[in-house]
Formats: sequence, C-alpha cells, structure tokens
Amino acid sequence: MPDYRVDILPTHHTITLKGRLDALTAPGIQELFTRVIFEGGRTLVVDLSGVHYVSSAGLRTFIATQKDLQKVGGELVLAGLSAQVHDVFQVSGFDQLFRMVPDIAAASDLCGKTVSARGRLFQAKGISGEVLEADAPAGSLFIIGSADKLESASYTETDVVPVSPSGIRLGCGLAALGDGFDEYGALFGEALIIDSNFFYYPTLRHASVDFLLAAHTNALTTYKFLHGFGIMGDYRRRLSFKYDSGGGPLQDLFDALLSISDANLLGVSLLAESRGVLGMNLKKSPLAGSPESIFSGRLFPDWFDFPVDAAHPGSVIAAAGLLARNPENLPPAIQSLFSGSAFFHLHAAILEKAPIGTAACDLEAELARVVSELRVLKVQHLLGRSRLGYGLAGLVEIGVYHSSIS
Repeated sequence: MPDYRVDILPTHHTITLKGRLDALTAPGIQELFTRVIFEGGRTLVVDLSGVHYVSSAGLRTFIATQKDLQKVGGELVLAGLSAQVHDVFQVSGFDQLFRMVPDIAAASDLCGKTVSARGRLFQAKGISGEVLEADAPAGSLFIIGSADKLESASYTETDVVPVSPSGIRLGCGLAALGDGFDEYGALFGEALIIDSNFFYYPTLRHASVDFLLAAHTNALTTYKFLHGFGIMGDYRRRLSFKYDSGGGPLQDLFDALLSISDANLLGVSLLAESRGVLGMNLKKSPLAGSPESIFSGRLFPDWFDFPVDAAHPGSVIAAAGLLARNPENLPPAIQSLFSGSAFFHLHAAILEKAPIGTAACDLEAELARVVSELRVLKVQHLLGRSRLGYGLAGLVEIGVYHSSIS
C-alpha cells in the first residue's frame, strides 16, 4: 500500500496518497476508503499530487468508492492530479464521474461552500452537527391500550388494539402482526414504528425480526398492539450529528436534542451508527399470567433478555420514541410511559453494519433506504448507556396529548 495520511476537517476528510495505485496497492486503498466511510466520512477529498501511476485496478477502487458514497449522499473529490494521471482518467472516460480540482485549497473552498448552505451548526454535550428547521405545526401523542396487565402478564384477546399504519408515524410498544389471535397471540414482542414502517421481535426462541414496510400496507392492514404509544406530525427539526470524541452515550445526544428544541415533549426518530447497544426485550408473550411480578428479581431473567455487555458495535440502529424535558410535569398518563427517572422511551431496530447518510435534509430518504435494504437483527427497548458514533435525527414537537386509544 502506498504512503497515506488522513486529515479530518469540519467539512470533509482529506486523504493524501503517494506512490503507485495498481493491483498490489488497490486492495489496501479500498480498505482505507471503506474504513473512513464507516467512521462517518462522506465528502472524501483525495490528494493525488504525490501519485505518479494509476492502473485499471486503481481506477476501479475510485469507482467502487464513489458508488458507495453516492448511496449515502457523499462524494469522492480528486485533487492535484498530474497530467499523466489525469490522462488515465480521461482516456477511460472516468473523468466524467468525479469532480476534479487543481489542489487541496480549491477542494477545501468547494466543500466549505457546499456545507454552509445546508443549515445552522450546533454543538452541545460533546456533539456537533447541523440543524434544518421547518415551519411544522405541533404534533400529537396518543397512548395505545394499557400497561396495567404487563406486570402480571395477564393480557387477553380483548386487550388487543388494532392500529392503522396511516394513523401513526412514530411509535413503541408491545405488538405483533397477523390476522387471527390464535396465530399471533404467542408472538407479542418489542415493537417499533418509524416513518410508518413497523418492526417487531416475536417472543420465540431463535426468533427473527418481522416487519411490514409502509409501502406494503393497504387500507385493511392493522398493527396489533397490547400497549404502547404513537406519534403523528411532521418533523419540526431534522439534524445530523457526530460525537466529537468519536463516540459517546445516547443520553448525551438526548440532552443535546433538548438544547436544540424548547418543546417540553418530543417525538424522536433516530438513524445512527452503533458503538455498542445496551437494550432489553421480552422473551415470552405476556398472555399466560404470572403469580408474581415479571419484574421481580426471581422472574426477571425468565421474562427478559437483558445483556449486561454492549453489543452490535458498528451496526446501524433505527429508533423512535419519546423524549421529555421534565416528565414529572406531564399528565399522569404520559408520565407512565417513562420508567423510573428516565426522561426518554425509545425502541430500536438493530440492523446489519453499513454506512449511512449524513445530510440532515435526506433523513426520510435515508430511513426508507436503510429499512428496505438492510437486514434487521433485533428490536429492543433502548437504554441511555448505549453508545453512538454519528447519525441523523428528526424531532416532532408534541403539543397535543390523547390519553388513550383503545
């Protein structure tokens, strides 16, 4: 592999290469580009002023990287090409696939102008990023069913609440998919709705996540809930974020989001790179009944999967839920959605490893791409000690509360 240096700048990554780009060095360069992309690099400026030879193998590396970046709203910019190297790109026609600039200074100016038009910058709790604001009206929150029977695991068919996909944008709860209670009753598990896409983790041994994308639903489709909550409304704010130290706790992100918005209650969607997920999920459908609380120290391990070590580093997480500034000041029915001293309640779909987009304006498009392309591994109730690297978020500012839908 040729000599290289990676410089991380506020608007882009600069990768300086020296030497030959051929069949021997191309694999190492591809690994370097891939690593930078997975670490959050989206605009990669490659300084080729020290490169004197590029073969077809080297060209393929640039093409593959450009395709990977375009999937997540990024770009590979080439700087400082010698006449000889430029001719290789031109003869192959590849010069039409890249922006080429004379030197690093020109690339920095180009990237700076691109970012400055996206939105205002923010920095809080060791997290920085960009915020886009929209003139969106207040959203609404409604509670689905009741949590009263969870502790005793005593739900029955009469407790099932069908929810139309068109009536819920974001949500969490215990839910299932199916047409008959005899079919889905034993499957109720942790559920997530994000941009009307539904995911849940059936309470079966060796279960796989089941899901129904919004595009695949019709007027007769319903999601079957035992309890939970739903949120309707448009995003008042969309934002991109990145932990300045390379990774940090989810709870710090929530503090940062509350510093960006002055709303007391927020609906949150989140698409992010995991640096270690801490979460929990039911292991059994809460229908059979229990002689004592399933949260008791004796029964908790039988009912809940609650790993003590963080898992799934590098995976993509898609999460949705509620964030409150002061839960104790909310109506009692809303307070019941928060456990103990927690000021948030989110469920997350944990997906396979992949880079994700970092442009706040692309939040909905990137969510749609990720949930349709990536394999989902698990759905869990998300804990604040989970760690993230970078990602996107959407905020619905909630102004209307509905105590229940049943």
